[in-house]
Amino acid sequence: MSPLKVLIIEDDLNICELITLYIEKQGHIAIVANEGEDGLIKFYDDQPDFVILDIMLPKVDGWEVCKEIRSENSVIPIIMLTGMGESYDKIRGLDLGADDYIVKPFDPNELIARMKAVLRRTNGLVDESENIEWPSLSINMKEFKVFIGGREVTMPPKELELLYFFTSHPNQVFSRLQLLDQIWGYDFDGDPRTIDVHVKRLREKLGQPTSKWALKTIRGVGYKFEVDVSD
Repeated sequence: MSPLKVLIIEDDLNICELITLYIEKQGHIAIVANEGEDGLIKFYDDQPDFVILDIMLPKVDGWEVCKEIRSENSVIPIIMLTGMGESYDKIRGLDLGADDYIVKPFDPNELIARMKAVLRRTNGLVDESENIEWPSLSINMKEFKVFIGGREVTMPPKELELLYFFTSHPNQVFSRLQLLDQIWGYDFDGDPRTIDVHVKRLREKLGQPTSKWALKTIRGVGYKFEVDVSD
């Protein structure tokens, strides 16, 4: 793998030093910011390949940093660091577009392993991707774009990956755990309600179901992308 530029946005200097050490041991380049505002400046100026982002930051917190990065339609992988164990905080980070999270205190080897897992998932998705076309719905994963009724609709990476997975497997029913495994990875230990949040957002953006397809809830089981194949 070519060296990556990894932006570490963390106000604890000891944690920054530890993460930097492990990042550089992997042959990557560490860029450090100790405030959210400075982190955004370095994001724009240095154009990193990966972001490790603390939630509790001075001036501009991690939620806002993540939101701004994703508002730029950036698909850069983001792992959030948090001292909070509540499922709401984890779901909020993932809903804003983070790819994974890790709770402090953590083993830096686990952080490196999670980085590699995120890179495998995101790189594998793009390498295997192709355009998906359904009536009034078009998905281009190489450019990370989705068009509904001919209009481009912005989606965070995880929403788009979930939609791509559904539309790639029409009329197949998937449980929440299966979807977590496919999109977030087998080692994700978050709340299955994460899927419900993302499906709700997808439905809001997809609008009213067409006569040809709909994102359906299968009560007691999970979800499926139902397609009319009668023609």
